[in-house]
Amino acid sequence: MAANAGMVAGSRNRNEFVVLRNDGEGAPKPAKNADSQVCQICGDTVGLTPSGDVFVACNECAFPVCRPCYEYERKDGNQSCPQCKTRYKRHKGSPRVDGDEDEEDGDDIDNEFNYRQGAGKTVNQQWQAGDADLSSSSRHDGHRIPRLTSGQQMSGEIPDASPDRHSIRSQSSSYVDPSMPVPVRIVDPSKDLNSYGLTTVDWKERVESWKNRQDKSIIQMTNKYPGATEGRVGGDMEGTGSNGEDLQMADDARLPLSRIVPIPSNQLNLYRIVIVLRFIILCFFFQYRITHPVPDAYGLWLTSVICEIWFALSWLLDQFPKWHPINRETYIDRLALRYDRDGEPSQLAPIDVFVSTVDPLKEPPLITANTVLSILSVDYPVDKVSCYVSDDGSAMLTFESLSETAEFARKWVPFCKKHNIEPRAPEFYFAQKIDYLKDKIQPSFVKERRAMKREYEEFKVRINALVAKAQKVPEEGWTMSDGTPWPGNNPRDHPGMIQVFLGHSGGLDTEGNELPRLVYVSREKRPGFQHHKKAGAMNALIRVSAVLTNGAYLLNVDCDHYFNSSKALKEAMCFMMDPAYGRKTCYVQFPQRFDGIDLHDRYANRNIVFFDINMKGLDGIQGPVYVGTGCCFNRQALYGYDPVLTEADLEPNIVVKSCCGGRKKKNRDKAYIDSKNRAMKRTESSVPIFNMEDMEEGADGYEDERTLLMSQRSLEKRFGQSPIFIASTFMAQGGIPPSTNPASLLKEAIHVISCGYEDKTEWGKEIGWIYGSVTEDILTGFKMHARGWISVYCMPTRPAFKGSAPINLSDRLNQVLRWALGSVEILLSRHCPIWYGYKGGRLKLLERLAYINTIVYPITSIPLIAYCVLPAICLLTGKFIIPEISNYAGMWFILLFASIFATGLLELRWSGVGIEDWWRNEQFWVIGGTSAHLFAVFQGLLKVLAGIDTNFTVTSKASDEDGDFAELYVFKWTSLLIPPTTVLVINLVGIVAGVSYAINSGYQSWGPLFGKLFFSIWVILHLYPFLKGLLGRQNRTPTIVIVWAILLASIFSLLWVRIDPFTSPSQKAAAMGQCGVNC
Repeated sequence: MAANAGMVAGSRNRNEFVVLRNDGEGAPKPAKNADSQVCQICGDTVGLTPSGDVFVACNECAFPVCRPCYEYERKDGNQSCPQCKTRYKRHKGSPRVDGDEDEEDGDDIDNEFNYRQGAGKTVNQQWQAGDADLSSSSRHDGHRIPRLTSGQQMSGEIPDASPDRHSIRSQSSSYVDPSMPVPVRIVDPSKDLNSYGLTTVDWKERVESWKNRQDKSIIQMTNKYPGATEGRVGGDMEGTGSNGEDLQMADDARLPLSRIVPIPSNQLNLYRIVIVLRFIILCFFFQYRITHPVPDAYGLWLTSVICEIWFALSWLLDQFPKWHPINRETYIDRLALRYDRDGEPSQLAPIDVFVSTVDPLKEPPLITANTVLSILSVDYPVDKVSCYVSDDGSAMLTFESLSETAEFARKWVPFCKKHNIEPRAPEFYFAQKIDYLKDKIQPSFVKERRAMKREYEEFKVRINALVAKAQKVPEEGWTMSDGTPWPGNNPRDHPGMIQVFLGHSGGLDTEGNELPRLVYVSREKRPGFQHHKKAGAMNALIRVSAVLTNGAYLLNVDCDHYFNSSKALKEAMCFMMDPAYGRKTCYVQFPQRFDGIDLHDRYANRNIVFFDINMKGLDGIQGPVYVGTGCCFNRQALYGYDPVLTEADLEPNIVVKSCCGGRKKKNRDKAYIDSKNRAMKRTESSVPIFNMEDMEEGADGYEDERTLLMSQRSLEKRFGQSPIFIASTFMAQGGIPPSTNPASLLKEAIHVISCGYEDKTEWGKEIGWIYGSVTEDILTGFKMHARGWISVYCMPTRPAFKGSAPINLSDRLNQVLRWALGSVEILLSRHCPIWYGYKGGRLKLLERLAYINTIVYPITSIPLIAYCVLPAICLLTGKFIIPEISNYAGMWFILLFASIFATGLLELRWSGVGIEDWWRNEQFWVIGGTSAHLFAVFQGLLKVLAGIDTNFTVTSKASDEDGDFAELYVFKWTSLLIPPTTVLVINLVGIVAGVSYAINSGYQSWGPLFGKLFFSIWVILHLYPFLKGLLGRQNRTPTIVIVWAILLASIFSLLWVRIDPFTSPSQKAAAMGQCGVNC
C-alpha cells in the first residue's frame, strides 16, 4: 500500500465511507491499491467487498482488519475493535451474535441470506471479481475457494506467503449488496488521531498467540497427512489444491465429535400414528368392556377388566418414552485430531476403570483376568488409564490371580498393540473361528501368535491351579508367600487392603514400554457396620481412585464384561470431551452384549428389545437409564454437582409450554440468570453445592471462592475427613492436586476405604452410588437426571463390551428376581420417581414416565398371573369374561389386535430388531411376571414393612466348559418355578375339560369354546420356553415340581367346586328341591 494512499473507514449502519487524506489535498480521492492494505491481526491483505471497495471493519477508527478476522472477533473474541475498543457493528450479511439485538438500526433479514447475483455471474464469480489477490487457478467457475474452520476463522497467514504472492482466504458465506450507494465522509488528519483510535495495538500479544496456535494446527495436520504439501514448490502455492487440503484438515479438527442420526421420518411418523390410533382404539374398547358386564360371571368379568386397565396403563408408561428414538455416530478420527496428535503430548482426559468382583468361585478368576487384560491393552494413552479391581470378598484367590494377570500382561499388551488385534481378551480372541491371517502383513505374526497362545495356555494352567487349591480352605486360614496370614481370611472382619501391581514407575512390558496402572482394592469390613454391598464397594473405589490417580472420568464394568473393542474409551470421550455435550453429560451408557447364549436365546438373555428399542427412545429425551455396567461417568456428576446448563436446556418441556404458554424474552433471560444463581445449591438437599462452571480453573484458582462458599467443616461433613480427597474433588479436569505429597497417598487411600469413613456424610445419599436398593444403578442414574444432567447412549458398530449371562432357567429367574426386588425397594422409598425430583423441574416428563415404568413393572405380576388363570377357570366353569358380542363390538376387538401387531412390527422396522428376539422378549415377560416379579413384590413388602432382608445372590458366571450349552439343561430347584408351573398345569387341565365338555354337548358348544381356547393357548405358548426348561434335555421333570404343581392345582380346583361362586342361591335351592331328603 502506498504511503500516500490514505486510510479508509466506513460504517454499514451509517451507510457512509471515510477517506483520510493528507494535508494539502483539497478534495477526496478514491482509494487506490487499497487491496494491498495489510490486516493488523493475521498479516493477510484486508481485501475488497464485492463492489470493489476496501473492506472496513470499524467505522470509528478504520483500523485495518480483514473480513475473516472481523468475523472471528465478533463470534469468538471480545466483539470490539482492537484499536478504539468500539464494539463492532454488524455488517450486512454477517451472522448474528449476542448483542446485535441492542443495535438501534433495522435488520436486513431479506438480504442476509439472499445474495444478489449479477447477470451472467455466479456468487462465486462475484467474490472472485472483487478480490484481486486470488490466484489465477481459482478464477474459474469450477473452482471454489476452500472453506476455513466451521464457525471459527483461522489466520490466512501461511508460511512463505506474502501480500506479493497469492493469498488464500475463505469463501465468505456473507456478501454486501454492491448496488447500495456508499457516501464518503472526509476526516481531517490534522486533528488528534487518538480520537479516531489510530494508536498502537494493545492486544497484539493475544492475537499473535492465537495465530501461532492456528499455524501450529495446520503444520501438525500437514505432518499427519504428508499429501497435503504436494502442491507447494519452492515455498510457493501451486493453485489452491494443497492449501485446500490443509484447511480441510483444520476443519476436521473442529467438527463435532459425534452426531445424531435421526430415524427416517417415513418410518417414525407412521409408527407414531399407529400409537395414537391404538390409544384411541383402547378408549373405545374399554368403553365397551365397562358398559357390557357379564351378569352370570360378574366376578370373572370384573377381574378381567381391572387387569386389562392395568395392562393399558403399563403400555402407556412403556410406549410414550419411545416417542422420539434416535441413533448416534461418533468420529474417533476427529477426536485424535483435536486431542491426540502424533508427536505431541496427548490431551485426552484420564480415565479410571473399575472392575467389581465378590466371590471368585461364582465369578471365575480366569474371566476376571480376561477383563483386566482387555482393559490394560485398550487403545488409549497408557498414562491416562488406571484399572482398579474391587475384591469385596477379600479372597486370596482373587489377589493371587491378579498377580499372575499382571505378569502375563507384560507379554500380552505389546502383542495386542503391535498387531492391532480384536478383541483383546485372550480367551475370546483365541476362541474365534476366523482366519487370523487375514489383513495381517507382519511376517512374524504367525510365529508370535502361536507363541502367545502357548503363553496363555500356561497362564490358564496357573490360574486353574490356584482355583483348585482354593477349593479346600486350611483350618488356620490362608498364608501369604512370606508366611504372614492373609489379612482377608475373615471376609466380614478384615482391614482395608491395597496393592499396586502395575504403575508408571515399574510397570513396563517386555518391550520396555509403560503399562497402565493396575490396583487391587479390598475395602475394610467390620461387624456392626452397614457395607451396602456393590454400591458401597463402588463408592470406596471412587475415593481410592481420587486419591491415587483422580481420573476426570470413571468407567465401571462387571468382572465378566470385557472390552470387546479397544476403542471403547475413545468412543465415550467423543461425548464426554465434546464442547457441546461434555459439560452436561453425566454418563455414556453402552449396550450390553453377551457371549455364550444359545442360538435361539430361550430365556431372552440378550434383552435385545430393551437395549435396541427402549434405550434408543430414552436417548431422544434425556438419556438412557444406567444399567450397572459398561458405563462411563463424569466424576463431577458422581460428586453431586449440578451440570452447566444453557438457556435452551432450561426451557420448559412441551407439557408446561402447552399449559402455560410461551414466555417473553425478558422473563426467559431472568429465569436463566436465576437458574445460574441457584446452580450453587443442591437440587434436593439443604447442603450447598458448587457449579461445575466455577470449578474449571482447578483448586488453585478456586481456593478463595471455595472458602467463601463452604467451610472446611461442611466439606468434611459432605465428603468425609480426608483433606487429600476433598482437594481432589475440585480438580474438574482430573489429576492429583499439586500440593499433594506422593508418599502419603497410599496411607490416605487406606483411610478413605475404612468402614467408618462414610458415617455422617453424604455418601450414598447425594454422592456416588446411591444406597437403598439392590439395583443401585437405576437409583444412581435417576438422581443425576433429576439434577438436570443428560446421559448418552453409544452403540458403536463393533460392540464395546461383551459379557456372560446365566443361560440356566433358575439362575436367570434369580437374576430377574434381584432386578425386580430393587425396583420394588425404590418404589417404596423416598426416591420414588412418582413423587421425587419435582423441585427445579429438570427431569423431563417422558423421562420420568420411563423411570416410573422401571419401578412399577413388578406389580404387573399380580394382574398378569390372574389373567393367565382366567382362561382355565372359564374352561372349567363354562363361563366367559366377555358377553356375546355384536358385529360392532367385534370390530373393536379386531382393530385392537391389529394395532398391537402393527405397533410391534413398526418397532422392529425402525430398530432393526428381529421378530424372533421380539417374540422371546414377549415370552419371558410372561415367564418372569408369573414367577420372579411376583416374589419380588412380596419380598419387597416384607423388607420395607417388616424389616426382613433378603440375601444378595451373586449371579453365577461360570463358563460353559462342557460345550453344547450344557448349563442350559441343568435343573436347579428354586421356589420361583412353582407359580408358572401351576399356571401351566391349570391351563392344560382346563383345555382338556373344555374340549371334553364340547364333545359331549354337541356342535353348538364349539363356538363359545373357541374364545376360551384361544386365551388358554395364548398362555401356554408364552410359557413354552419355561416348559422346555422343566423337561430338560432328557425330557424329565423333577418329582418335586410335579408334586407341587399337582397339589396346588388340586387344592384350587376343589376349592372352586366347593365354593361354586357362579351358581346363585335360588338355583341351588331349585336343584335341592328336585330331589328332597326322601329321594
